[in-house]
Amino acid sequence: MLVRWVRRRWASAGPGRDRRRSDPNTALGYLEQLPALRLLERLPVPALAVDEEGVIVHANPALERMLGYPEHWFAGCSVADVVVPASSPGGPASVALLRDCAGKVIELAHREGFVVRAAVSRSVLRRKDDPVTFVCFQDLTEQLWGGGRAPEFE
Repeated sequence: MLVRWVRRRWASAGPGRDRRRSDPNTALGYLEQLPALRLLERLPVPALAVDEEGVIVHANPALERMLGYPEHWFAGCSVADVVVPASSPGGPASVALLRDCAGKVIELAHREGFVVRAAVSRSVLRRKDDPVTFVCFQDLTEQLWGGGRAPEFE
């Protein structure tokens, strides 16, 4: 099947509508139709979304692989189940911990019992009233074991 990519825009149907959407046969049109969760699942970067109470609402497959867990295992778990428990509070304090650790290295719990050291990004959702904190991780375990210095990560 051959798809022709065109850079034109088309108007929504209906009287008085001025809203424009991209042609679904274009790259932008394809992205506009793709659900957000599907995009998050395709990210090659480990990512985690938690609600205001510290409950995990989404962990993408890259994070599950990094920590050795099966698909969808984290759904409904607490952040304290992921962040090494000795250093992690539970509930809303765990969300504050994730936000405060932006750019720093934290310890995550691997399924086999060892520690994975990872840099935490700032929350992708940056507004104060966002009900979800969404962060990405960069695994630094091997680099830190080798005596290397952790890079800046935001």
